Parts: sequence; structure tokens; C-alpha cells
Amino acid sequence: MTKDAVLELLWQNKDAWLSGAALAESLTVSRTAVWKAVEQLRREGYTIESATRRGYRLSSKSDVLSEQGVRKYLRNPAVTPRVLPVVSSTNTLLKSMAAEGAPEGLALLAGEQTAGRGRMGRSFYSPPDSGLYMSLLLRPQIPATEAVRITACAAVAVAEAVEELSGLDTQIKWVNDVLVRGRKVCGILTEGSLDLESGGLSYAVVGIGVNTAVPAGDFPPELRQIAGALFGEDRPPELRCRLAAAVLDRLMDFYARLDDPALWEAYRRRSLVLGKEISILSPGKEPEPATALDLDTDYGLLVSLPDGSLRKLNSGEVSVRATPSL
Repeated sequence: MTKDAVLELLWQNKDAWLSGAALAESLTVSRTAVWKAVEQLRREGYTIESATRRGYRLSSKSDVLSEQGVRKYLRNPAVTPRVLPVVSSTNTLLKSMAAEGAPEGLALLAGEQTAGRGRMGRSFYSPPDSGLYMSLLLRPQIPATEAVRITACAAVAVAEAVEELSGLDTQIKWVNDVLVRGRKVCGILTEGSLDLESGGLSYAVVGIGVNTAVPAGDFPPELRQIAGALFGEDRPPELRCRLAAAVLDRLMDFYARLDDPALWEAYRRRSLVLGKEISILSPGKEPEPATALDLDTDYGLLVSLPDGSLRKLNSGEVSVRATPSL
């Protein structure tokens, strides 16, 4: 399509002016076709400047999530990104595609979810223009009991990408949340299908939601003391495309070496809970107090209970208990 070709040339010549004549000649189309393509891109949200005798320029303030933008920064050829403006849930859609035989490495990305899902049946707030919502399809050759390793490598991938692009320090709350400044900026939901014959996973879908900016009008009241964002309204240009590529590249790198002790250490080093008083959260039960002692090499959380007994948590959720002020 002419629109995609124009966008590609504007990406390649970022911050430089390209005349309508030059674009038309390069693409072997009319200047009218170039103008129509630019108008369509603007309607999709791209900030494209125009000036007499200078032509068109893609503004560095454009933070539009696009396949061209993600591919520009993506280095792993095994990942195939597909971007949709709005979806119900990237995980739900990709699971359906996985069941129909979609290949490993397919990644669905969206700028908005209308039915985003979190762990334990919760919804995941996914407003437009302020977040990155994506899911990656994997077909791992591991037992289903080791699926937590995939979630852990996704958490480290997000943490490292956020640190690189924002300069902010990150923490990981066992097992799947990434925090900045004490607020949750990322949630991860790994879902899969069990191969009954082998006892392994037929596929795993890793869903990642990152709050890249504070949404218009702020977070809902019930989330304001919990949720955070990487940036305010003044976010860096191309942030979501760069972040998506950085996370996907790292996730695939770590996925290739799930048993690497360096990956475990990178996760453990960022742990929010180790040494803290926590509450073990189980559906239908009262929160159970405990102390987080250490992280096993299979990412199980070792805890001490009030009666002095020890327990290893392989799944579930915990919260850090507030320390009473003196």
C-alpha cells in the first residue's frame, strides 16, 4: 500500500524533510497519492509536519505503535510482530491463533484492550494511547510444571528494557509484576495449553501489559495508589515501538536459555519481596502472613510461617505487608 511505503520512507529519513515530489518519484506514484497517504497516516495518529517548499516530516513526538516502528528496532528474526489498534485481549486472540497452528514467535501488539485480563481472573486496565499491550506465542519443550520460568524470563526482559529506555530502577514482585518507584507499571500473564500425551506444553502465550504513560484523566481511583507509569505526558518519541522491540528481543534471548543461572540471578537481584513480611493470597481464603526468605532455582518462593515452619510457594500471589510506623 502507498500509505505503508510513505510511512517507511518517513521512518528511514526521520526528522528530515522529504518533498512530495521526491516521495512520489521514489514510490512511482502521483503526488496526489502521496498526499492522500499522508492524510490517512495522520488520521491514524501519526504526527506528520508539512511545509511549503520543504515537504513532509515525521515528528519525533509520534508515539504511534506500528509494525514498521517495531520492526525498525527489532533484531530477532524469529519474532513476527502484528499490530492491531484495538483488541479485546491480545492473550485471548493469540491463544485462538495458537490453537489453529500459528508459529512460535508470532507477537500480537495493541494500543488498547477492551477486555484486558490479569492473573486470578482480574481485569487489566488497558486504556488507549498510554500503554503497550502485547502477547508472544512460544512452543516450549518443557514440562508444564516449569512454565513459571517463562514468566520469570518475561519479567526480567521487561525490567531490563525499562531500565535501558527510561533510566529508572525496577523491582519484580513475585512472580509477575514489575514495579517502578514502588508502583506497578507492568503485569504479566502466561497462559498455555497442556499436551496430555507428553505432559508438556503444547504452547505458551506470554501476555505483557506496560503502562508507558499516565492515561488521560489519570488512573481510576481504585488504581491510583497501586499503578504507576514510566512517564507522564511528555514521553520519549517512539517509546512503545522501542520498548516492544527491546522486550521481545530480550524475552527470546532468555527463552533460549531458561536454565541459565545468570537469568535467575537477574530476577532475584530485583526481587521486591525477599526479606519482607508478606501475605500469601489464595482465592477464597484469608491472607496468610509469612516472611519471604529466598528464591529457589526453579523460581519457587521460600517462606517462613508464624509457627516457624517453612513452605515453598510454586504458584499463587503475595503482597508486601506495610511496616507499622513508630
